[in-house]
Amino acid sequence: MNYIFDNERPIYIQLVEMIRTYIVSGKFKKGEKLPPVRELALIMKVNPNTMQKALVELENEKLIFTERTNGKYVTEDEKLIEKIKKDLAKEKVNNYLNSMKSIGISYDSAVSYLQELGGKDGIS
Repeated sequence: MNYIFDNERPIYIQLVEMIRTYIVSGKFKKGEKLPPVRELALIMKVNPNTMQKALVELENEKLIFTERTNGKYVTEDEKLIEKIKKDLAKEKVNNYLNSMKSIGISYDSAVSYLQELGGKDGIS
């Protein structure tokens, strides 16, 4: 996989965001053991120290935890995962609504566009 990083932002922050998204989307499952730091760094083509810094951040958020001598695991805390998923959704909705507002589209019209373009079951 080729990961493209934005040079304007620290890579470890982008890694945190990426792994956080993998967790809330279920790509990394609850309770799943993560690959070792060096392997993750190789996969994402980053320095292992940068990956370790991202994982420490995720551990501070309690999205992952370390079992001593056994590796890092994704949390099993469903409430935490749902809260973070909701926070991410709120951020994306706010970004969308602000973008629409900046081009002169009202809140009601922006919501109508979502319903019209996304359909009932989501974007097709």
